[in-house]
Amino acid sequence: MKIGLFGQSLKGKKFDVFQYLTRLLDDREVEWTFGPNVLDKEVDFDRKRMSDADAYMKTVDYVITLGGDGTILQAISLIGSTCTPIVGVNLGRLGFLASIDSEHLPAALDAIISGNYKVTERSMLRLESNIPTFEEAPFALNDFTLHKRDTSSMITINTFVNGQFLTAYWADGLIVSTPTGSTGYSLSCGGPIIMPNSGNLVITPVAPHNLNVRPIILSDETVISFEIEGRSNAFMCSMDSRFEVITKAHQLAIRKCDFPARLVQLNDYSYLANIRKKMAWGVDSRSN
Repeated sequence: MKIGLFGQSLKGKKFDVFQYLTRLLDDREVEWTFGPNVLDKEVDFDRKRMSDADAYMKTVDYVITLGGDGTILQAISLIGSTCTPIVGVNLGRLGFLASIDSEHLPAALDAIISGNYKVTERSMLRLESNIPTFEEAPFALNDFTLHKRDTSSMITINTFVNGQFLTAYWADGLIVSTPTGSTGYSLSCGGPIIMPNSGNLVITPVAPHNLNVRPIILSDETVISFEIEGRSNAFMCSMDSRFEVITKAHQLAIRKCDFPARLVQLNDYSYLANIRKKMAWGVDSRSN
């Protein structure tokens, strides 16, 4: 077994967890490696096991991410169609995807080594464009967004479903979310929470001017395409946390990606329990 460790310029307490994890792996005689951007440049650490590029994540049996959900999203953009299983260790705040706390690392490693875990497959989005956009990684686990860029004026996003006109969204932007991403940006804009593997996509407008427009849930077999209009000729487009500038000349379409993201979860993990905890459902915060 070979494990790749991934983070984003780890230092301070996060570096302490990295060191702790490497000791646990060494104690269990598990081979491990990490990439050039995982540790902060000022961190004093023996880097003899460091790989020269991020491609190492496509050659290992598992990738352990140290951070939050954003770290997992970045790792997925580098893993791509290899679909290397990801073990998310939560060093962030909310952690819908990174479900393992650092204090549970010994038990989590033992479960992985013994095969006592489950792998869940999460559907992703794929972008198609008449002008090359996100060429290296035109896919996203959470969401695809269109947004205004250099003007305070709203934009018009003409939206089509399987080639048929749906509506023109007059808004600051638009989100297309997977079930996994439904607890992210879409949720903050009034979108619904969708259970994983439900086979859906949701379109959620961002600050719509036409107030009778509401989020809409579609089958993930749908192809959603867009044409954008506005006073400016520059707009923002994102795939998860990655951004590119696009223009009116771009014709964009979103469909279900032909490969999934694979997340390792311990057998006692419950999505519903995780949602209750993270959303603080059922917690009475009123004073006595």
